[in-house]
Amino acid sequence: MDLCRPWICALIAALALVTAGAAPSFARDHDDARRAVEAGEIRPLVEILNAARGRLPGDIVGVKLERESGRWMYELRVVDGKGRLFEIHVNAGNGDVERTEEK
Repeated sequence: MDLCRPWICALIAALALVTAGAAPSFARDHDDARRAVEAGEIRPLVEILNAARGRLPGDIVGVKLERESGRWMYELRVVDGKGRLFEIHVNAGNGDVERTEEK
């Protein structure tokens, strides 16, 4: 799995921006996400993905940026080699994996 390919990062960033407005707890638009990065509240998605490389159980198929309990979280949807779907919740401020759930 090579997460550094530019097209993968661009696709994931686009998914994050598109899915970010899907519910009230999500960032309303890309401006919210950009402001949070500029204010130092969250790390850019590309940094999170680079740090996660090799630690994820498969390929990233979706990304959301949302607020959980007052904290920004990246939710990564990952499909492993056996076709199982996982949600990986990553603290957007420090990059720590908070929890992993098989769906």
